[in-house]
Amino acid sequence: MITEPEPGPAGHAGPDDAGVRAAAERLAALPGLPVADHVAVFEDVHRLLAGTLAGLDAAADAPGSTG
Repeated sequence: MITEPEPGPAGHAGPDDAGVRAAAERLAALPGLPVADHVAVFEDVHRLLAGTLAGLDAAADAPGSTG
């Protein structure tokens, strides 16, 4: 069962983050897909989450950031 993550601190990704939501939706579709298609889903989820993390890193490194 996939659950939504708890909201993060202000300025950090929470359950409303588009990348996290999209990744969760992709994973939720796995049971209806042939096993041969799972690798493509995992690669897509990895791409989505890596992009989300990169965005968080960029925001934390931005001038004036408190994170």
